Amino acid sequence: MKPRIHLVCNAHLDPVWLWEWQEGAAEALSTFRTAADLCEEFDNFIFNHNEVVLYEWVRLYEPKLFARIQRLVKQGRWHIMGGWYLQPDCNMPSGESLVRQIASGRRYFQEHFGVRPTTAINFDPFGHSRGLVQIMTQAGYDSYIICRPTPKEMTLEQTEFEWVGFDGSSVTVSRPHLWYNSSLGKAAEKIRQQILEKPNEPCALVLWGVGNHGGGPSRKDLRDLQKLAAAETDREIIDSTPERFFSEFAKTRADGALPRIDRDLNPWGVGCYTSQCRIKQHHRRLENELFSAEKMLSVAATNKLMDYPSAQLDEAQRDLLFSQFHDILPGSSIEPVEAAALRLMDHGLEILSRLKMQAFVALSAGQPAASGQRLPVLVHNPHPFAITATISCEFQLADQNWADGWTLAHVHQGRRSLPTQLEKEASNLTLDWRKRIVFQAELAPSQMNRFDVQLQTVATKPTLPPVSKRSAIRHQTSQLDVVINTLTGLMDRCRINGRDALKARAFTPLVIHDDEDPWGMRVRSYRKVAGRFRLMSPAEATAFAGVREGTIQPVRIIEDGPVRTIVEALMIHERSTIVCRYELPKLDTRIGVEWRVSWQRPDSMLKLSLPTTCNQGSQYLGQTAFGVHDLPINGDECVAQKWVAAVDKEADLAVTLVNDGTYGSDFKNGEIRMSLLRSPAYSAHPIKDRPLVPQDRHTPRIDIGQRVFRFSLNAGPVRSRLNAVDRESLVINEPPMSLCFFPSGEGKAPQAGPSLSDQVVQCSASYRDGSAHYIRLFNPTDRRRKTTLKWKGVTRDTPVTLEPWKIVTLRMRGNQRLAQPCSIADPL
Repeated sequence: MKPRIHLVCNAHLDPVWLWEWQEGAAEALSTFRTAADLCEEFDNFIFNHNEVVLYEWVRLYEPKLFARIQRLVKQGRWHIMGGWYLQPDCNMPSGESLVRQIASGRRYFQEHFGVRPTTAINFDPFGHSRGLVQIMTQAGYDSYIICRPTPKEMTLEQTEFEWVGFDGSSVTVSRPHLWYNSSLGKAAEKIRQQILEKPNEPCALVLWGVGNHGGGPSRKDLRDLQKLAAAETDREIIDSTPERFFSEFAKTRADGALPRIDRDLNPWGVGCYTSQCRIKQHHRRLENELFSAEKMLSVAATNKLMDYPSAQLDEAQRDLLFSQFHDILPGSSIEPVEAAALRLMDHGLEILSRLKMQAFVALSAGQPAASGQRLPVLVHNPHPFAITATISCEFQLADQNWADGWTLAHVHQGRRSLPTQLEKEASNLTLDWRKRIVFQAELAPSQMNRFDVQLQTVATKPTLPPVSKRSAIRHQTSQLDVVINTLTGLMDRCRINGRDALKARAFTPLVIHDDEDPWGMRVRSYRKVAGRFRLMSPAEATAFAGVREGTIQPVRIIEDGPVRTIVEALMIHERSTIVCRYELPKLDTRIGVEWRVSWQRPDSMLKLSLPTTCNQGSQYLGQTAFGVHDLPINGDECVAQKWVAAVDKEADLAVTLVNDGTYGSDFKNGEIRMSLLRSPAYSAHPIKDRPLVPQDRHTPRIDIGQRVFRFSLNAGPVRSRLNAVDRESLVINEPPMSLCFFPSGEGKAPQAGPSLSDQVVQCSASYRDGSAHYIRLFNPTDRRRKTTLKWKGVTRDTPVTLEPWKIVTLRMRGNQRLAQPCSIADPL
């Protein structure tokens, strides 16, 4: 059999990038129309394309063309490849989000074209999380085509290899030698180059077609390729599909062996983990709200308290999936695309806020009406496990108090009084009327938890103790010993359960040298320090805070009570400022840190420095899609999701840091540096030695202005800390919903939702589809785990065994006695 070159014609089309979505939609119509014409004109030609969003634009705006494509698909002239919603960033979306990219695509292409691709396509994303392997194999994929990272970046020359997932599953990956597109009219030149540079490949894949802004095939290209194929005597050149290539490739391997890669496929464009931080934070919030809303709504619908709002959830999910596009989430698009993406995600968030409120009220059925002078506070825990949480809730007194007295509040759960404190509310009315309570409580799984607030009037408003003139604020509990230096605003001691977790000067804000390139194409790390923030002077702090009466110190306690102490530090560097707040708990070990940054420095990066007590050879770990990465320890920039950890196995210490939307970081010599924001120019692409931006005008920079970042620090023995951090980060990112709400007292209390018997196994999703309910579980550790799923009235107690890193999806139907395992890509 002659060597064969499989030509896969496509038209890589970014829905947005250097253009807005309307232009992307217009180009999709033009490209697809041209491709359909050429499929009908040229015998044997096959056009390949993926991405639901592009087909949906065609269906909405040119339905006759959509019908033509449907006919061509049936005839085998047009091939649906990939089958995902779009080509997302493959590092920052959660594992559950990546499942939705596949499942929504599966449903769409099955419904409209009756097809189910088995080769996944992500030509253009900037790296690939290892957790993708298990997701793809469980969804029915056996192969994957990528273009990044390059052979040099991977130190692997072979174009094909086996990619091995955390759980041991694998897919065959092809990384075509000559990229995913071709210049207009030069497809034949690309094939000749392939033959010249790879003459001995018995089965080769070549992607061609004008791309990035669409275009695809041209008549000249097709005629040139026909001539080339007819003239070539040493090999066959055929129009093909990804599936056909992989099928034939498997048969032509000399010995059946391919290199096996058991890591993530990174890095490329490491600045993308940080650019346009508002996009990343909005994305994380939309993920969190979608998955927590589904959990609430499924319990309410199962109890027949409301209909499950599938259509509205699907609309919010589409907003999420589009925002994950590989030029939106990485922050490599133009400024109008950034604004449109934020608007789109706000649309999804608004839908979910209304649905969550509807579910919340429904789930309050059966709660007793308020009695006496007590105010009811209801808190819904969406998670199938009990949690201990610090709850914040604002409420209004029955009437304004214009007298000199002050109203205190105490939270009770039944007859038990809970640690409670009042803190500054969001408003600034200097009136005893609006209240914000903070209390710590244990919440039962998947249900509404009831608390009551007892009010008490005192003669005067309590005041904080005077600011200490000592050089440190020391916070001591039975579990914590923390020192905040009042001369620097930094944390000089962090001792958790008797073990030092951090070195002095922790939480230092570092200004890092950077440039105008939002991708970071030419770098592997951001380590060159350009400056450090310093503590403001009392005069600077007073002016910055807008204080008119007296002088304030730049470091002081602003809240204190039985739940926590909050210390505020005001810092400055040139024209940029940071309001740093340390939330120091009285009852547990989770230390909260909030930075409110006003950033005014172009072409620079802001990092948070956390020097841990872990030794220089310590591991650096980070959460990824359904897995945990070993991250570099040489200072190279890397990507993780909800948490990172410095792990010193010799000292049996793990220091974990949970975030709410920060993905980039680096680690060296025991020091974690979180990458908070960058201020390059929009879409400033390095090209040869040309300047990255015009040098004759002002060019806007990314993330100039005010941004807010939040973290949660904890530490402990390695195994127990790493076992706990996945659930800890989930609860921080999907917090319980709390509301001061007066229930009617009518109805019957609903059955609680699902619960898990163990302390580690994660529930990434709980949702309904038609008459079935689905729950997705994940083992986030390297040891086999067992749990029991319980849901009274829905399923019998179901024991589940999960191998290391395993994902298990369970389906429950009314006529089944036990939850049954099913495909990860079952309907959504």
